[in-house]
Amino acid sequence: MELIKLNEKEFKDFAYNHEQATFLQTINWAKLKESNGWEYVLLGFKKNKKVLAGTILLSKITPIKKKMFYAPRGFILDYNDFKLLEEFTLKIKEYVKENNGIFFKIDPYVRLHQRDKDGNIVEKGLDNSHIVKEIKKLGYKEKCAKPGEQTLQAKWMYGIPLKGRSLDDIMKDMSSKMRSTIRKNEKNGVYLREGSYEELPLFKKVVDETANRRGFLSRGLAYYQNMYKFFTKDNFLKLYFIELNVKDKLQVFNKELSVMEKEYQQLLDSQKQGVKIKEETSKSKEEEINRLKEKIAHFEELQKNEGDILLLGAVFYFLCGNEVLSFAGGEYEKYLEFQPFATLHYEMIKYALDNNYAYYNFYGISSDLTPKDPIYGVYLFKKAFGGEVVELIGEYDYVVRPFYYFIYTVSYSVVHFLKKLKAKAHL
Repeated sequence: MELIKLNEKEFKDFAYNHEQATFLQTINWAKLKESNGWEYVLLGFKKNKKVLAGTILLSKITPIKKKMFYAPRGFILDYNDFKLLEEFTLKIKEYVKENNGIFFKIDPYVRLHQRDKDGNIVEKGLDNSHIVKEIKKLGYKEKCAKPGEQTLQAKWMYGIPLKGRSLDDIMKDMSSKMRSTIRKNEKNGVYLREGSYEELPLFKKVVDETANRRGFLSRGLAYYQNMYKFFTKDNFLKLYFIELNVKDKLQVFNKELSVMEKEYQQLLDSQKQGVKIKEETSKSKEEEINRLKEKIAHFEELQKNEGDILLLGAVFYFLCGNEVLSFAGGEYEKYLEFQPFATLHYEMIKYALDNNYAYYNFYGISSDLTPKDPIYGVYLFKKAFGGEVVELIGEYDYVVRPFYYFIYTVSYSVVHFLKKLKAKAHL
C-alpha cells in the first residue's frame, strides 16, 4: 500500500474512535508540540477509502543536524496483523530516510500482559508477548527495558475498568480505609471545582510545591497554559481544584453541635427525673459532642490562619477515547490530613461512569512494585481504589542511519547527564 498524508478529518475519524485512542495521538497534541518547535505530519494507509493504519509523526532537528522522528503512543493499527505492521514500518522507514531522519520511535498504547492490582500476571489473561517478538523481529530496538528505567511516556500505569460496572461495584473493590476516607471527606466538605485558564498560576503553585516535596521537576507556567489552550477547545482537558469551604462547614458543625447539646441536655434531664439511661449511652453522647467541639476548634483555627476557603490540590485531566486520565497535579502538604486526592479520584470516577467512559486511568506508577521503591506509596494509594496494574509493551527505536544514531545517542546521554546535574544544583 502507498503511504499517504491524511487530512485532519480522515485522521480524526480513524484515530479518535480507535481502541488505542489517546490524547497523545490527537491533532491537539501535535499542534502543542508544533508550538514547542516540533514538526508533524499525519500519515496512513487507506484501502477502498477506509483508513487501515495511521499515525501522527513528530520530528525535530537534533544537535547533529539530522532529524529524530516520534510516533507518540505508536502507530494506530492492528498489531496482530503482522503483515500490516511490517508494511507500515517499512513505509515509515522510507519516509524518515527521505526526510533527513536518523531513527523513529514508537511506544504503542497496547498492553503486554493483563495484571491484577498486585501486579501479578492474570492466568489465562491477555498476553501480547507475541507482538513484542514481532516488533523486535522487524528490527526495532527496545528502550528502557530494565526495571526502574523511565520511558518517554508512562509504560506502567494503574487503572479501573468501568464498562458494565456500577459505582457500588467499584466501591466494593476499594479498601475499607479508602471508603472511610471518602465518607469522612464528604462530611468535612471537601469538594471538586472546575478551574479556568486565569487560575493556572494557582495550579502551577500547587504543582511546584508538590514537585519540591517529592523531588521531581515542574514544568513552566507557559507549558500548562499552552496545554489548556490546545486541549480545552475540543473538551479533551479539564482543570479541577480540590477545595474545602471552612466557613460553610463551621456553620453546619455549629448547628449539629447545638442539636447534639440539646439532645444531651434532654438526656440529663430525663436522668434527674428518674428515667434509667445506660451509662454507655450518656458517655457516648458526651464523647461525640467533645469530638465535634474539637473539630470546630480545628476548623476555626484553619479559618483564622488560612481563610474561608482552602485550596487543597489541583489536577489536569484528559478525557479522550474510552478513558478519563489523571495527568498532572499536586496537593499541599499542610492539608494532607484531608487526603484531597481520595475525593478527587472518587468524584472523577463518578464523572467517568456518568459519561460512559470505559476506563479510569490514574496514570503512571513505577515498574518496581516493592516497598524499596521511592514512590511505592503512590502505587499503594492508587491500589486502595481497587482496579489493576497496567503494563504496556514498551518503547522502541527503529534505526534508519546506524552511524548517526550512535553519534546521537552519545550526545543525548551527555546532554541528559548535564541537565540532571543542573537540576540537582538548583534543588
